[in-house]
Amino acid sequence: MGGEPGGRPRLRAARPLLLVVDADPERLERCETELDRGFGADFRVRGELTAAEALDCLRRAHEWEQRVAVVLVDHALPDDERAEILAASRTLHPDARRALLIEWGAWADRTTASAILSAMSVGDINYYVLKPWIGHDELFHRTVAEFVQEWSRYEVANLREVVVIAAGNSVRGQAVRSLLARNGIPSAFRESGSALANDVLQFLDEPDPGAGVLVWMPAVGGAVLHDPTDAEIAEAWGVPTTLESEDPEFDVLVIGAGPAGLAAAVYASSEGLRTLVVEQESIGGQAGTSSLIRNYLGFSRGIRGSELAQRGYQQAWVFGAHFVLMRTVERLEKRDNRFHAVIGDVGEATARAVVLATGVAYRRLDVPSLEKLVGNGVYYGASVSEAHGLKDRDACVVGGGNSAGQAVLHLARYCRHVLLVIRGEDLSASMSQYLIDAIDAADNVTLRASSEVVGGGGDGRLEHVTLRDRRSGDEDTVPADGLFVMIGAVPGTNWLPAEVGRDKRGFVLVGSDAGVSPLWQESRPPQPYESTMAGLFAVGDVRCGSVKRVASAVGEGSVVVSQIHTHLKVSSDA
Repeated sequence: MGGEPGGRPRLRAARPLLLVVDADPERLERCETELDRGFGADFRVRGELTAAEALDCLRRAHEWEQRVAVVLVDHALPDDERAEILAASRTLHPDARRALLIEWGAWADRTTASAILSAMSVGDINYYVLKPWIGHDELFHRTVAEFVQEWSRYEVANLREVVVIAAGNSVRGQAVRSLLARNGIPSAFRESGSALANDVLQFLDEPDPGAGVLVWMPAVGGAVLHDPTDAEIAEAWGVPTTLESEDPEFDVLVIGAGPAGLAAAVYASSEGLRTLVVEQESIGGQAGTSSLIRNYLGFSRGIRGSELAQRGYQQAWVFGAHFVLMRTVERLEKRDNRFHAVIGDVGEATARAVVLATGVAYRRLDVPSLEKLVGNGVYYGASVSEAHGLKDRDACVVGGGNSAGQAVLHLARYCRHVLLVIRGEDLSASMSQYLIDAIDAADNVTLRASSEVVGGGGDGRLEHVTLRDRRSGDEDTVPADGLFVMIGAVPGTNWLPAEVGRDKRGFVLVGSDAGVSPLWQESRPPQPYESTMAGLFAVGDVRCGSVKRVASAVGEGSVVVSQIHTHLKVSSDA
C-alpha cells in the first residue's frame, strides 16, 4: 500500500485546502503568497475574488470529498455575501476554521469590532486574522498556524498520535475514545471495516479486531494494544499510574485533577512543597469535556477544556508534582498528625495536608430503558468525541448549564438537528449569555423548556427518547441517535471519613460553615477552605457554596496553598 514520509500509511492523498476570499486583487495575492510560503508544502492554497467563486470552490470540495482546513473571508465584502460564504463553509466543512480578514488598525472601528463579536457569538467565525502587510508576516503565519493546528485535531482523516479501531457501536471503543479525548490525547477513530481502518491494519499486519478494540500509538514507539485497560493506555502513552518514587511521604496530597486540583498542584509544587496528585478518571474533570471555553481569562478565541487541563498538568509536572492517574483514593484517615491515603492498586501514601478537589459527577436520569444504553447512544457528560459519529443524525442534550450549552454548539456543527431539553422556563438562570446567543442563532438547534426525559430506547442502540411536558404532563417521542445528559451535581463524598462535615447534599463544609459544626475540634477557627478535619481543605465544585466556573476553581486551588503553608507552620509549632 502507499505510504507517507517516514513509513506511515497514506490515509488520504489530496492536500487539504486553505481558502482566502478578498475582493482586492493586490491584497488577495499577498495573502496567497504568505499562505503558500508558510503552508504550501502540505496544503493547497486557493484565492477567490468573489463570493460566487468562493461558494463554488466550497461546494466542489464537498462534492469531491476534499478537506478544507481554513477559510479566511475579507470583512470588506458585503454583509450578505460574507454571511453566505461563512454559512456554506460551516455547513459543508464543519471542521474548517473560519475567520474574518481585517486590516491593521480596523480594531479601532466599533462597527468592525461589533461584526467580529457578533459573528463569534453565533459561531460563524472562530476569530479574526490581520491581513499581512509585509512579506514574511510572522503574526499572520502564527495565527493561521494556530487555526491549522486546531483543525488537525478534529479532522477525522488525519493520522493522529493515537489511532483507535473498533466497531462503530462498540461500547468499549466509545469509552476509549472518550478517555483519550478527556485526557487531551490526540486521537483518530477508524471504524472497523472502513477503508481507513483497513489501511492501518494492513500497514500494521494486524487482523480486524472484530468485537474488540485495537489501539495504535505511532507517535510513541508504535505500540499496538489489543483490548487495553484504561491504565494500560495511560502507561503506554507515558502517563504515570503508579508512584514513580519509592518515597511515599509527601507534603501535600491533592485528590482530583480538575481545574482546582491542577491549580493547587501548580502553586504547591512551585513553592517547594512535595506534591502528589491522584486522579481516578481524567485530567481536567468536567471542564476537560468542554469543547470550547470562551470566558476564561486570557483566551480570546476560547480554548478546549482538555487543552487547558493539559497545560495545567504540564505546568505542575515541570514544577515537580507527582501524578498517579486512573487510580482512586479508597480510604483516608489522619494519624499522628499525618494523613494516610490508601490508593487502589498502588498502596499507601502519606501527606501533611490534603486538598480535596474531586469535583462533582452528573446526576443520573434513573430511567431503566436509557441506563441499558449507556455507551450506546446515551452518555453522561459532553463526550465531544462522539460528535463525528453523529454527523447528519439527531442528538438530544439534557441540562441548562454552560457545559450543556457548549456541548449543544459542538454537536450542532455535525448533527442534522440538536434538541436541548431543560426543566426550567428558560436558560437565563443557569447559562452564560454568549452561549444563549449562539444557541438562539443556530438554525439546527431547538430548545424544549419545562420538559424532562422520561423514556427512550432502540434496537441495541439509542433511536428515540420520550419527553414529558412538566406543565401539562403530555408525553411525546422524538428521534435521537445520541443523548447527552448534564443535569445536577453529585459530589461523591461518601468515602470520606466521618470527621469531614458535609451538607445534606454531600458537599464539604469549609471555613465558617465548618467552624460552627460540632465536628470541628480545634481551638482556632478553620481557614476559609479548611474542612472540619484540620489540614484537609476542599476547593472547587466539591466545596459547599462553590461557584461552578473554571476561573473560580482555579482561583480557589491557587489561594488554598497559602492556607496550607499556615497549617503546616501551626502543625510544626505544635
